[in-house]
Amino acid sequence: MSVIVSIARGHNGSTTLLVDGEVVFYLEEERLSRDKWDGDPLLGLQKVFDYVDYIDDLIICHTHRDGPIFEWTRESIYEGWVRKLAKKKFQFKTHYIDEIHHEMHAACGYYNSGFETAVCVIADGAGSFLKIGDIQEPCYEFESIIRVHNPTHFDTVYKHIGTKVPIGYTEIEPDIHLTEYPGLTKMYEAVTQHCGFKAIEAGKLMGLAPYGKPNDDLPDFFVDGWGNRNLIIPTYPNAATINISRYKIIHDDCKLQTQGEYTDIQKDLAYKVQEETSDRMVELIRKAHEMTGETNIVICGGYGLNCVANYKYVKEFPDLNIYCEPISHDGGTSIGAAKYHYAHTTERIPEPQSVVYYGPQYDPDNYLRDLNDVDVVDTSYEDVAKLIRDGNIVTIFQGRSEGGPRALGNRSILFDPTIKDGKDIVNQVKHREWFRPFACSILKEKVHDWFDLAGMDESPNMMYAVEAREGVADIIPSVIHVDNTCRIQTVTKEQNEHYYNLISEFEKLSEVPILFNTSFNLGGDPLVETIDDAVTTLRKSDIEYMYLPEIQKLAKVLN
Repeated sequence: MSVIVSIARGHNGSTTLLVDGEVVFYLEEERLSRDKWDGDPLLGLQKVFDYVDYIDDLIICHTHRDGPIFEWTRESIYEGWVRKLAKKKFQFKTHYIDEIHHEMHAACGYYNSGFETAVCVIADGAGSFLKIGDIQEPCYEFESIIRVHNPTHFDTVYKHIGTKVPIGYTEIEPDIHLTEYPGLTKMYEAVTQHCGFKAIEAGKLMGLAPYGKPNDDLPDFFVDGWGNRNLIIPTYPNAATINISRYKIIHDDCKLQTQGEYTDIQKDLAYKVQEETSDRMVELIRKAHEMTGETNIVICGGYGLNCVANYKYVKEFPDLNIYCEPISHDGGTSIGAAKYHYAHTTERIPEPQSVVYYGPQYDPDNYLRDLNDVDVVDTSYEDVAKLIRDGNIVTIFQGRSEGGPRALGNRSILFDPTIKDGKDIVNQVKHREWFRPFACSILKEKVHDWFDLAGMDESPNMMYAVEAREGVADIIPSVIHVDNTCRIQTVTKEQNEHYYNLISEFEKLSEVPILFNTSFNLGGDPLVETIDDAVTTLRKSDIEYMYLPEIQKLAKVLN
């Protein structure tokens, strides 16, 4: 039996337990520590030993290997922690992956895609920290194209590496470019920060962008095929800033900005960076296809979570098979590293998993024990559907938590999508910005009646913001964004039986096979992981109800 544990350090730290090529669990550290973007996966490592009593391999991956070292043993803190937690003595091997960050993104996407061969397009804020030639400053991966075949051969055919040293541009190897110019994700981060968010909160900017419009007075983000260094100044490793002093229109706009409000220029910048960076990704996908001849395309890296851009690729390339990895942020590299190591050491290919219910399994028989001071009553799909139809916000907690940032019906907040001001109601309850849109979950067999999937059959992992069909916005106004799109999850009984049944019951009451779905958390908090997390969240909010479909119970939590 092969037992591999892989951790990803840095923001979105995570732990993956892989046994004989199967993901036993994947867990982002923030879900346990309750510290958003926690990058030190010690609690995740502890969780490993709930499932196994030994490991064969420990993989430590991120952009560099610097980290705490035990003085006595010269081990990393993670190796020492494994030995401390283990219930018996065993030998294991430690492997560091610190210069092939983009390959680990590619591995996560490729092995989950089910493709036999593929070409992966990776766009990231700052991948591996690289030392190149005589340059004293670190260099960073921005965009990569990696061909995967045979299926353990990962061949880099294109790469954009950035540095803050004023070197202009050089091609250090064929199609390996070293520049002083910012990458497309860096530009997105810069505008995200300019609008008052953290660089890592790019999803907020994606929601703001449709409120902007084309503005020819704003500078272009790309000049001569590369990022505009006059506009965007990279501040490595994980951010960038807009050079506001160089552009009067942006400089003057800064005087108008107030906390919590967004100027027309901010909205237009958001619109422009969304359009221009997604256009750049279209160019990279075209390049990937032309350079390799591959028709199977895998999108991964942090920019891969841009569901608006993902829909654009599908529409632009109807003849290509495009797979967008749902855990495309850095947390997914622990999955990639584990499967990469397994494939290379066993010469067996890990099985793809179509829906990312990756979290640890909890025993439903223990739910009531953990709810001993909460009112709990028997319920049914019909009862809960009626509760939602009557205008109540209802949370759902079941099974294994979702990997990545999307709630897919196991850790979700649910609402009636037909309520006109539903977006405002739930944004207020969740303490989110007013402009942020919400997703929906829809029965797969009904999706084409409501949305244009641009040739796709399904969207089980909520990776595309698709266009609503004519008249749909009038029926389900609370989940259709200002640009007539919605980030959708298609649901089948095979993928999530309880959730499917609940949506079906809601359809009987409303003639709408759709539920308003957002993540079970409050603004700024990680998704809930345990029952205790769920109850704590409810007590901090105005939400009263939590549905436990595995035991057909309804908990009512009073503040």
